[in-house]
Amino acid sequence: MADALAALQDRLQHRFRDPGLLARALTHRSFSADHNERLEFLGDSVLNLAVAALLYQRLKHQAEGDLSRVRANLVKQDTLHKLAAELGLPAVIRLGEGEARSGGHKRPSILADALEAVIGAVHLDAGYGAAEALVHRLFAEVEIKPEMPAAAKDPKTELQELLQGRKMHLPVYRVVGTVGAAHKQTFDVECEVGELGLAERGIGASRRAAEQAAAAAMLLALKSRLK
Repeated sequence: MADALAALQDRLQHRFRDPGLLARALTHRSFSADHNERLEFLGDSVLNLAVAALLYQRLKHQAEGDLSRVRANLVKQDTLHKLAAELGLPAVIRLGEGEARSGGHKRPSILADALEAVIGAVHLDAGYGAAEALVHRLFAEVEIKPEMPAAAKDPKTELQELLQGRKMHLPVYRVVGTVGAAHKQTFDVECEVGELGLAERGIGASRRAAEQAAAAAMLLALKSRLK
């Protein structure tokens, strides 16, 4: 594994000062309690900012709406899964035995999350500049053009835009509980809009799916309340 991680760092063009960060970024919750979900949370934000900066530079004459549409295409799960596969993450992701047997090393959601976690790890290891440079390298060969079609809005995106349009704070998501074996867990997530005193719950086979379900429930509550 040491040789595989060294080769991955060569592909990333980043040598970790703290190798433990890379190991954690590649660790699924089914493998260890010291898993990558916090790094994924951080990497998601770094990724969005770095892609926004990339589009600002490369699509100099596009309006904000066009930039948002293109960014949504670039940071969606399908795109991140392909980039993770090209980096060779399936060979180095650490999974619990049950998750590995069920094909977790090929699962798009696991690989997309791991890539975000790696970006978060680079940010902690060497700062935002290094993480941004990594994101720009990852997307160097990805076709970026202003006429990219609009990606269908997922519930989290739709909820965020609804709240931002009303000058309200973003929702807060928290895992309330998990049920089942590590490779077959069901997540229970709460979505809270504090300014309105509202909280809704969602269930899913992954934290990401549960957050989307909770966001969908919150959208239903808000749309009837904000009519």
